[in-house]
Amino acid sequence: MVREILKLGNPELYEISEKVEEQDMQFIKNWVVDLRDTLLDYRKTYGAGRAIAAPQIGIKKRLLYMLTDREYVFINPELIFPNDEFMEVLDDCMSFPGLCVKVLRHRQAIIRYTDPDGNRQEMKLEGDYSELLQHEYDHLDGILATMRAIDDKSLFLMQMKR
Repeated sequence: MVREILKLGNPELYEISEKVEEQDMQFIKNWVVDLRDTLLDYRKTYGAGRAIAAPQIGIKKRLLYMLTDREYVFINPELIFPNDEFMEVLDDCMSFPGLCVKVLRHRQAIIRYTDPDGNRQEMKLEGDYSELLQHEYDHLDGILATMRAIDDKSLFLMQMKR
């Protein structure tokens, strides 16, 4: 089901999400359907969107969804940074369509997580995927890209497809 994406300024976006517990696993399938449907609806509307965090649709759980070459579901993810190499990127967000923020992100990361079958997984991330999952992971901690702006001149409006 397509859910409303919480927009910049909504106080719920700044809350820290709770760990997905064993009793929550019964809801994962439905939450993933809602995340996928909402992401695909956003893509249809704006021509963008590769991943979404559960808190963006009001689910205050540590759950990320990514749809690129295939579907990825990250339950209780943890990010590890193997080095201090950073890159400057323009970060956009479904919670503020049309606004880009210049931020610094780690060039490489490792994400450890549980998949929907309950298996522990690990994925090495570089470049775009590293940036993308750092952005989504921030949502779990109530951090928006606007809060990571390099300076007060790092916000840009872009033309969005509509």
